Amino acid sequence: MEAKQFNISNHRLQSKDFLKLIDEAFMFFNQTPLCTLPPMQSFTGSGVYALYYSGDFQPYLEIAKTNKLNAGSRAVYVGKAVPRGWRQGRTVADEEGEELHSRLREHAKSIKHTPSLKLGDFTCRFMVMEGAQSDLIGTVEAALIRRYMPLWNSVVDGFGNHDPGKGRYEQARSEWDVLHKGRPWAERLRGVSPETKDILEKILSYSKAKRFSE
Repeated sequence: MEAKQFNISNHRLQSKDFLKLIDEAFMFFNQTPLCTLPPMQSFTGSGVYALYYSGDFQPYLEIAKTNKLNAGSRAVYVGKAVPRGWRQGRTVADEEGEELHSRLREHAKSIKHTPSLKLGDFTCRFMVMEGAQSDLIGTVEAALIRRYMPLWNSVVDGFGNHDPGKGRYEQARSEWDVLHKGRPWAERLRGVSPETKDILEKILSYSKAKRFSE
């Protein structure tokens, strides 16, 4: 093959249609109805979701105040649920699984485990993405996180973690599990965990930055 002069522009994707597609998904997502966490009725499919907090946990009061004034306006967490086999490129038909509803149930269970939060103070919204649309689940999730910068995605890590399993409890508890003690498997972790005061300082800095940007 004849050598050609390297030009990075020949490798850079530039698509207005792609950006329009993401914007369309974003606008539709923001118009979906708020639901209890988890939604009372089960449903099939995978997709993206956001959680909203409006309780009285002191470090989150600014988030709660915003959501009390305008319900569902400030996400505390954004996540995704992908079809089975998605990471290996082998997906099972959407109607065969309840990945998205199952993920929301998992989150509700995590919140119920900690005495510092009340499940009734949370709502959620979600968007089911079926067929070829499911290929964009990760892209839409990333776009939502960039747009909202939710606290539990960008500052306090660990909410979406799972039990690491037997023989893997030498690791440290996540920031979320330090701040919100209660998940049984997290209590078994023996590593050096973050200090509560450091986490609270990060939350304070985040709140100040959000207040300034708004």
